Amino acid sequence: MPGVAIIGGQWGDEGKGKATDLLGDRIDYVVKFNGGNNAGHTVVIGDEKYALHLLPSGILSPGVVPVIGNGVVVDLDVLFQEIDALESRGIDTSRLRVSANAHVITGYHTTIDKVTERFLGKRQIGTTGRGIGPTYADKINRIGIRIQDLFDENILRQKIEAALFQKNHLLVKVYNRRAITVDEIFEQLMTHVERLRPMVADTPLELHRALADDKNVVFEAGQATMLDVDHGTYPFVTSSSATIGGALTGSGLGPQAIHRVIGIVKAYITRVGAGPFPTELFDEWGDLLAERGGEYGTTTGRRRRTGWYDAPIARYAARINGVTDFVMTKLDVLSGIERIPVCVAYDVDGVRFDEMPINQSDFHHAKPIYEEFPGWEEDLSAAREFSELPRNAQDYVLALEEMSGARISAIGIGPKRDQIIQRHDLLG
Repeated sequence: MPGVAIIGGQWGDEGKGKATDLLGDRIDYVVKFNGGNNAGHTVVIGDEKYALHLLPSGILSPGVVPVIGNGVVVDLDVLFQEIDALESRGIDTSRLRVSANAHVITGYHTTIDKVTERFLGKRQIGTTGRGIGPTYADKINRIGIRIQDLFDENILRQKIEAALFQKNHLLVKVYNRRAITVDEIFEQLMTHVERLRPMVADTPLELHRALADDKNVVFEAGQATMLDVDHGTYPFVTSSSATIGGALTGSGLGPQAIHRVIGIVKAYITRVGAGPFPTELFDEWGDLLAERGGEYGTTTGRRRRTGWYDAPIARYAARINGVTDFVMTKLDVLSGIERIPVCVAYDVDGVRFDEMPINQSDFHHAKPIYEEFPGWEEDLSAAREFSELPRNAQDYVLALEEMSGARISAIGIGPKRDQIIQRHDLLG
């Protein structure tokens, strides 16, 4: 059976958790392959709302094995807080697997993240302050701490000492902060070791065997294409690969493992933090989308920046990731808008760009070229077939499908688990 990757097609917060949950009773493994607790998924099951930050959304589906892959950075305090919160609500978390090669977020990572961002002033990136970037930096600099290091106290102490030798100079001499001791970090990490031990596994091997045994495996991205460290709006990006390449390196599998790539897009578009955003709205329409769409971060609570749908970005995501299917969420938010603009190209100093400019400066100065589509008044929440949507809503979806580079196979029309219309089988 095929492996399926679920990738954010915009700047994140598109509803990837809902897409994973949609497949829940047909899949066996869900792998989070990048990021940390700097992104969240919100899943609504009946009257229950679950906000996930570090755990894969498959943990809510009985029988599914959730996996934290080697490409993820793990804050153990957050991991166990999240597990405890779910278990208090009757969710079984005993199937969770954690890669032995995943890197660990420590107290010095979060401290450096926060003080560095404040030090940047008006040049801030807009990080969540959760230590994600500094942890990935240590990984690349080869001074990181991995999950497996926690089970060898001598190695763990040596690695903490090596990291703090450099970081304390930075904290004390540049940021005027106190030095962090080896003992406080060591003790912080050791409090979780025995509880963590049974969860740790050779996850690439387990996933390889699962696929060989015809199990269905979903690879779930944190963040999204436009926040990818290579392919996003650098430097206003995350610190990991949120695109299809990250699904492979972040889970330890080869390209033959993934047969379908599902891109998730909203019927409009949002982003958080700093960085260019051509269709951003600063008027009452932006406020309307934010309020109707509940555009406040699952992890941070920050109000998201909002804008009209951007077709060149969707095409870009389709190309970068090899998207086979799009899932479009929050179509219901647009009900009652008389004319709905869609960005079809950009104007950069009088030059038309039908695709995303490769030059960051051009993209920063890009002005959207809009095509308007007639809206609809009807409430969409009860529709379960595409034909049950108002004619103008159908036309809007079909127009975006034509512009976006892949078929739109499912459409979200509300926050609940069953408020989704399937046009094509996402696994077939």
